[in-house]
Amino acid sequence: MYFYTYVIKSDKDDNLYVGWTVDLSRRILDHNTGKVRATKNRAPFKLVYYEACTDRKKAIEREKQLKTGFGRAYLKRRL
Repeated sequence: MYFYTYVIKSDKDDNLYVGWTVDLSRRILDHNTGKVRATKNRAPFKLVYYEACTDRKKAIEREKQLKTGFGRAYLKRRL
């Protein structure tokens, strides 16, 4: 089983959202159909980056890292 840390970009405002999930396809669909409260007013989204992990705790830690200033800078360089 894999745990995914992912980054999506809003087509509406070009902002990024970072999260984690066990079902990446379903989660992106949830974001795009307004089922996620934090992003429901910013759809549609495109998946721009993801990492797969075999450990749930590490995926959550990576999500937290990507939400820091350092993590945002890392994403800016990668994207």
